[in-house]
Amino acid sequence: MSDTRTSPDSRLALHWRILIVFTGTVLVWLFLYHGALLGRDYDRPTHVARAILTTVLVVPLVVAARRLLDRRPWTGLGLPSRRVGRRLLLGMACWLIPAAIGFALCLGFGWVEISLRTSATDALRVAALLVVLVFLYEALPEELVFRGYLQRNLATRLPAWQAFIGQAVLFTLFGFLVGAAVSLDRLLLFFVFALLLGGFRVATGDIWAGIGFHVAFQSVAQLFGEVGAVFDVTGSDVLGFVAMGAIPFSLGWMAMERLHRNRLHWQAREPEPIR
Repeated sequence: MSDTRTSPDSRLALHWRILIVFTGTVLVWLFLYHGALLGRDYDRPTHVARAILTTVLVVPLVVAARRLLDRRPWTGLGLPSRRVGRRLLLGMACWLIPAAIGFALCLGFGWVEISLRTSATDALRVAALLVVLVFLYEALPEELVFRGYLQRNLATRLPAWQAFIGQAVLFTLFGFLVGAAVSLDRLLLFFVFALLLGGFRVATGDIWAGIGFHVAFQSVAQLFGEVGAVFDVTGSDVLGFVAMGAIPFSLGWMAMERLHRNRLHWQAREPEPIR
């Protein structure tokens, strides 16, 4: 039987590894959003530049941490080469299908009115671009860091439920530090969103379903907001809470839990072999 214990002097202590990666991630976002290089004003070229640079900076950060600090294989981060497309589409479906129900309810009951500012062709073009930008700027780097690196490392020492909560706390703190979650409602959104995505990681064993869910949610939220700038929405708060939040978050998790209930072992740990 192989020894799964970790050598006391083979790696940097867990808390230091987590602190280094978390701090590096915060600094990347602060540099790209608040730094003088790109400025803080929003426009589409700046969004594109930030998205590309975020992935270019964050992915090597995690790779270096995994190789130099963890001294463990890349595969432990939850990025298997198989089932990528299926898991990605599953995550997207877990948000898009319930969200479609939420949109139908909001429009059917007259809680929300939506009108197109531009042509349908232009709206589709913007939607396609946002999917790519969300993948590069938010979904891939954030899932790789928080549900991939941080949750995985926490799960080697803690039961799954504690690692699940720990990464959610770190993600919420990240949102606060980079200025994306400074109000109580935004902090709550970050925490609940991170719990949901952390649950996806526990249920599936990888981060691709979480990436798919993240892409779907953020892309649609931005498309119907000022980032997309192609729709006028009356009742945007109701649309955001009901159709983009409460319904897809709850039904999406119910679907994921039902599909992978045999994998949800909340007391389990994920020890890594020395070699």
